[in-house]
Order: sequence, then C-alpha cells, then structure tokens
Amino acid sequence: MRKAVLIAVPYVWLLALFLVPFAIVLKISLSDVALARPPYMPQLDPSAGWEGIKAFFADLDFENFTFLATDDLYWKAYLSSLKIAIISTVLTLLVGYPIAYGMARANREWRPTLLMLVILPFWTSFLIRVYSWMGILSTEGVLNQFLQAIGVISEPLQIMNTNTAVYIGIVYTYLPFMILPIYSALEKLDDSLLEAAEDLGCSRLSAFWLVTIPLSTGGIIAGSFLVFIPALGEFVIPSLLGGSDTLMIGKVLYEEFFSNRDWPVASAVAVILLAILIVPILLFQRNQQLAREADQ
Repeated sequence: MRKAVLIAVPYVWLLALFLVPFAIVLKISLSDVALARPPYMPQLDPSAGWEGIKAFFADLDFENFTFLATDDLYWKAYLSSLKIAIISTVLTLLVGYPIAYGMARANREWRPTLLMLVILPFWTSFLIRVYSWMGILSTEGVLNQFLQAIGVISEPLQIMNTNTAVYIGIVYTYLPFMILPIYSALEKLDDSLLEAAEDLGCSRLSAFWLVTIPLSTGGIIAGSFLVFIPALGEFVIPSLLGGSDTLMIGKVLYEEFFSNRDWPVASAVAVILLAILIVPILLFQRNQQLAREADQ
C-alpha cells in the first residue's frame, strides 16, 4: 500500500499539471477561431446530453495543423528555432566544458566556492539578468564604450537586436545547466586512469581526448539536453535581445495567443512544439537511466 501511494503521487502530479493541460490545448488546436469568450468553437455543453457530446466531437478538425503545414512562417520558425537552439547548445558546451574541467581540477577546498559562483546567477531574477545584457550590448552600452576606450573599434558595434545577442543571452542564461552535469562527471574521474594513459605513452592532450572526454560523455549529453530543450522554445531572450529578423517559435506562439487572438492556431503550434521536444526529452531520460544503472 505504501509503495502504491508513493508511486501514485508523481502520477497524480503528472496528470494534473501535464496531461490535463495538454488535453485542453490539444482540444483547442482542433477547434475553430470565433469571436467569443473563450475565442474558439465548439464548446462542450453537458446539458445537451449524448447528442451534444457527439456534435462536439463532430465539429473538431485538423484544419489548423493543415494551415501550419502550408504557411511558410511557421515551418521557418520551427527550423530557425532548431538552428538557434543547436548553435546555442554547441557554444554553451564550448564555454562550459573548460569551466567545468577547471572546477574539477581545482583544489578540493576551492570547489564549493567555485560551485557557488556558478549557481550565484540563479539568486537574481532571470528577467533582470536578460535586461542587464541590453545595457551591455546596446550601441551606447558598456561593451561598446570599453572597446572604444581601448581603441579596438572606432564606432559602436551593432550587437543588440541581432541573432548574436540572442546567442549571447542563451549561452549566459543556460551556462550553469551545462557546467553542473559535466562537473559532476569530471569530479568522479579517477586520476589513476590518466596516469596509466601517460605511462603507456600518451601525451597530456592524448590522454585528455582518449580518457577524459569519453568518461565525461554522460555529463556532456545531459548538459546538452538541459540547454537544448528550453532554448528551443525560448521566448524572453529573443524578444528582448533579438530583432525583427530573429524568428523563433516562442515569439510566434506568443503573438498568436495575445496579438492575433487565434487560440486554435496557437494551440496547434504548441502541440507541434511539444511533439518535437518529446524526442530529446525521452533521450535525456534514457541517458539518465543508463547513468543510474552504471552507478549501481
């Protein structure tokens, strides 16, 4: 009985906070836009009995999904979001791995301090941190003033309202999610393996590529998923740091809901986005399961 209760708690949580909202969004995606409250039809009328239920399901259709497939804006937004998420994940890995490696190689008494410095940005509001980058990257911002002061540039760089600013914002925001799993994997690394590789004739660089990188693959995969999944549907960063040329599905989703008031199309966009995210989420869960089995 205790086991059943313990298992039931997460399933009830999942049912209430994921499956039920997803079912509602899926139903809205099969509806048609209407000048009503809520702004879609049909509405289920339980007082109409079985005939009302049959009429309700008969009026649902897949026209919104067909519309998304035929309109260039939406599939270009999905492709652009995938490109930005993939590039951001690679950049975050290139920045985060050396930091995690340095933390794992630092003296043990310094590691808690370094770990705290990585987590420290979470103590500040996400929105405030993104707004701060607006002050840094703007034409008259701190970065341009510094580069002009040291003579690197003669006129301000246009970084704000570009994809470059979006990449900087995403890499900065999700960098801890890349560092922490890699650091966890590198901290468990047995130094005797590196010594054995060097005794067998490997240079330090060869030992790094042949021993350290393979043994930290689990952390790399976990960190990459933790960055890629939220970056794919990111809305705040491209809205504040990106420009009109920055096309991401999160911005399109927001505009359909709140600007166009087309809830059925917006729901269809959300359903497809979730379907895309299911694949990396399942792969991430599989990777975590294999990691737990390996530790046992």
